[in-house]
Amino acid sequence: MSAQTAARATAYPAPPRPRPTTGTTAPAPRLRVVRAPEHARTRVPFILACMAVLAGALLSALLLNTSMAASAYAKYDLSNELGRLNQDQQDLTAELDAKASPTQLAAAAAALGMVPTNGTGWLRLSDGSVQGVPEPAGAGG
Repeated sequence: MSAQTAARATAYPAPPRPRPTTGTTAPAPRLRVVRAPEHARTRVPFILACMAVLAGALLSALLLNTSMAASAYAKYDLSNELGRLNQDQQDLTAELDAKASPTQLAAAAAALGMVPTNGTGWLRLSDGSVQGVPEPAGAGG
């Protein structure tokens, strides 16, 4: 320091310290037993539970997807069978219509030994009368 600054420096007196009073003294701090800190819980059970939930969700999604795919194949097979059965029904209906035609019926009747009639007649059941002009069928037709 320079001489000027040393001359200017003035000493300030230190603040007086409080003197203890002799009548009342502060009680000594009481000692107590401090417990050891508890061990922090591990996160392993929580992580295992989360992994189990995730694995269960993935497994259920896989099973659901597999069952839906199996159902789709079953639906496809049933649809094909339904189409085949519809085609069979149409074929049988066409065959029945063909056999019900007048020419097929006449041929089937002739094969059974039936002969065509020459006239047509009806019976009235209420009074037992015969209507129309019935003629007996001849053996030669």
